Amino acid sequence: MARQATIRRLAPVISLIQRVQQASVVVDGAVVGAIERGLLVFVGVERGDTVADADATARKIAALRVFPGRTPTDLAVGEVGGGCLVVSQFTLAAELRHGNRPDFTAAAAPGDAQALYRRVAEQLAGGGLPVATGRFGASMQVRLENDGPFSLVLTVRDGKVVERPAPPAPPAPAAPAAPA
Repeated sequence: MARQATIRRLAPVISLIQRVQQASVVVDGAVVGAIERGLLVFVGVERGDTVADADATARKIAALRVFPGRTPTDLAVGEVGGGCLVVSQFTLAAELRHGNRPDFTAAAAPGDAQALYRRVAEQLAGGGLPVATGRFGASMQVRLENDGPFSLVLTVRDGKVVERPAPPAPPAPAAPAAPA
């Protein structure tokens, strides 16, 4: 039980969001999902993630002002007529602290991950955005033309966006040398 509490505390839905001119997913030589201008969203679901996390992820993605307008980051994807290509990517749950081989034990079980990944896509579509998806569990080739590049990492836990860790403080300036 203590192990589960530790995993839940550390386990957010993780999304890698890329602004694209176009993107597509190919499985077995056939395109299964494609968008023109919009957002390519890789979604990683971890054990303990919830429907509230998936819903908050979709709300945040739909509202992100990452397209140029009056300023370089002024408009949301719907305001530019863009769509979202949502692709499940369990590798975002990898732990890399120990050794050189990624550890995927934090990744949700396939059934749970598929349900929450689909929930993100459904919530984006329910908000009026054109949405395409990859094929859950398949070996996919993702093709994209990045716009920028402009990539963001979004983490959501307990239905709320998680703050990024603060960067380390810069080193203090060296004290002047004492006169000789």
